[in-house]
Amino acid sequence: MERHEVLVIGGGNAGISLAARLLRDGATGVAVVESETTHRYRPLLNYVGSGEATMSSLERPATEVMPEGVTWIRAEVVAVDPAGPSVRLADGREIGCTTLVVCPGLEEDWDAVPGLAAAYADGWAGSTFVVESAPRVWPALRDLTAGRVLFTMPPEPAPCGATALKPLFMACDHWRRAGVLPDLEVHLALPGPTPLGNPRADWRLEQVLASYGVRVLREARVAGLEGRAATVTTPAGEQRLDDLAYAHVVPPYRAPSWVAESDLAGSSGAGLVDVDERTMRHRRHPAVWSLGDVADLGTRPSGGGLRKQVEVLSHNITTDGSEPAQHYDGYTVMPITTSKRRLMLVEVDRDGRPTPSVPFPDLVKPRMLTWYADRYGLPLTYFKRILRGKV
Repeated sequence: MERHEVLVIGGGNAGISLAARLLRDGATGVAVVESETTHRYRPLLNYVGSGEATMSSLERPATEVMPEGVTWIRAEVVAVDPAGPSVRLADGREIGCTTLVVCPGLEEDWDAVPGLAAAYADGWAGSTFVVESAPRVWPALRDLTAGRVLFTMPPEPAPCGATALKPLFMACDHWRRAGVLPDLEVHLALPGPTPLGNPRADWRLEQVLASYGVRVLREARVAGLEGRAATVTTPAGEQRLDDLAYAHVVPPYRAPSWVAESDLAGSSGAGLVDVDERTMRHRRHPAVWSLGDVADLGTRPSGGGLRKQVEVLSHNITTDGSEPAQHYDGYTVMPITTSKRRLMLVEVDRDGRPTPSVPFPDLVKPRMLTWYADRYGLPLTYFKRILRGKV
């Protein structure tokens, strides 16, 4: 059986940045299992779906981002033995390791919403969260001049679910500038009673929603789509939205089946990896760790949160008891555009307490500076520093 000291499952932001940081912190024998040959900076997908970026701006060949010194195993994981620990690959190989890190991200749960996949295929529904769909979102939204439109925020867990508000607000700003917003009936289905569950941020977001005339459905779920219609359930009952010009419906998410059906998973219905939310070590298997969207860390997943997780987890793996464990406080960040060129940055810890990265200015207030940092500054930092374990 092939063996490595540290085996990282997943070559996204979490896996690559952790592998690079582990090497910088002195780890050896690091391998990454990843079947995809293209690496994507996923936050830019929202800008692709708003006419502000292209797919080429967020994609790189995986060979360019894989850290030097890492063994790249180009295969798909189909099973895991956390007691080993070891993994089985789709090509039949078994890989053993001393330390296993699980960070494959989440998968779209298409079966959770009947008719959703068919609506995507027919072109009247889509979202910026799905790679194949993102380039088709802006052409569909840009040319609307009248009709009914539905946007959704996905329930947790979801990869940066709050950013589903980005295409909504940028589309509304475009329609207002074009003079057609009064002729559009825009609906938003929120999974909770408020957008974020953060009073300061929600106060601003409610003002923005009202300014665009968005009709908000609260504690809502899309139960199904059929024939350009969506059935939405709320505590007040079921509502049917007919004659939709477009539906930006983000699919629900779940852990990969080989995670959810193994002893990695806890009691979460989404099959998330059962880890100590502070140290990120598995609660039953001490050789297993997890971070990113698939880890049950008690906070909203985000790329900003990953930067904190990587720092803590690399220390805990490389010291492994020789020094006191570091703790992740659940820091996460939610960047939300409120118009074409303004963005608010909401930073909180696991308990919802504000944890701003700078003391001033107030980044919750939408600003042009934060928009440019999110659209142009962070992608450069991501490819130049984060993926190299330098942040």
